[in-house]
Amino acid sequence: MKPLRVAMTCLLGSLGLLGSQAMAQDAFVTHQTITPELAQTMATAAMENCRDQGAQVGVTVVDRFGIPQAYIRDRFAGLHAYETSRRKAWTAVSFRSSTQDLAIATQAGEDAFGIRFLNEALPLGGGLVVYSGDGSIVAGIGVSGAPSPSMDEICAQAGIDAIEEDIAF
Repeated sequence: MKPLRVAMTCLLGSLGLLGSQAMAQDAFVTHQTITPELAQTMATAAMENCRDQGAQVGVTVVDRFGIPQAYIRDRFAGLHAYETSRRKAWTAVSFRSSTQDLAIATQAGEDAFGIRFLNEALPLGGGLVVYSGDGSIVAGIGVSGAPSPSMDEICAQAGIDAIEEDIAF
């Protein structure tokens, strides 16, 4: 009986090893994210678009994981601009949605209302997800300081438009 146990143990062990090898092939994921240079270009373009419209803003660009990659603040942007722009960008990539859409989806009485109680989430227009040409999330951008959230969003889109050719493939 002992030789049978040894044989079964070897068989099960080798099956487990084969399973582990198959799992090892799936153990890694690949992702894309924009370079710091593109993040800075995007932030500057968004700020300049708002400036051209008479607004002083702060702009934060985060990577696909919500980590800040670039921040720029116009000289007269409010004190809140850094935190608000960073949280808008973080919220956009975290929920894979524009913060303007989240503002609507998280109103009182809606199923997603609880999102408003998360520490970092800021469902207020001005945060957009940045997608590569193949549809992968590569960054998020948040703008804060314009007279309205919709204007923040227009400026954020101008930032994305500034690098569109670089990320479309």
